[in-house]
Amino acid sequence: MKLSRGGLALSLVGSLLLSGCMEATLSPTTDAALTPRDKQLLARAPYAEAQIPEQFQRHIVDFSRQEQPGTIIVDTDARFLYYVLPDGKAVRYGVAVGEEAMAFSGVATVGKLAEWPDWVPTADIQARLGPYPKRVPGGPANPLGARAIYLYEGNKDTLYRIHGTNQPEYIGQAISSGCIRMTNTDVADLYNRVQMGSTVVVLPPGQSVASTNANIFARRS
Repeated sequence: MKLSRGGLALSLVGSLLLSGCMEATLSPTTDAALTPRDKQLLARAPYAEAQIPEQFQRHIVDFSRQEQPGTIIVDTDARFLYYVLPDGKAVRYGVAVGEEAMAFSGVATVGKLAEWPDWVPTADIQARLGPYPKRVPGGPANPLGARAIYLYEGNKDTLYRIHGTNQPEYIGQAISSGCIRMTNTDVADLYNRVQMGSTVVVLPPGQSVASTNANIFARRS
């Protein structure tokens, strides 16, 4: 079968994406965003440090979508979160997603930022997974981890969060509950980059950043 020039390009890009050969550079600053308090609390974390697969470790990658620098893109299918940089680049983080994350898609804004936030379980979480205390103080045992980024639509809290985790072994997976979870070092890095009011785009199931990059590459060939 003879492929057209565009078809050959798309096939090549698809192969590169599957093999992990798209340009991606591991970020050398794995914990530069951590404060002395962070390091003190995480030194006493009540969980084992997980070995995160390399593909879900923090990378600087090529990025061909049209979102402006400073935008966050959540690719729930691929278990990646992107922070858009200038000049066609992005920081790519591995994440864990859950039912709440899969249920929300669309455009939101960053409406609140918090360090070592308290966790207030919703009535739904209490019914499904509780009982929990009405409020869990911030700290290394807290499910929200070191940072939380709260997503709003207008002035309304969506109850959707990007946050740290006390279960880093689930990064790169879809699990039964939770919003978008990142390692505590990664969420601290993202927290230091993001601004109040920043745009967050959550891609619906069936869409991915990788396929967008591939389609743009094919159209240019």
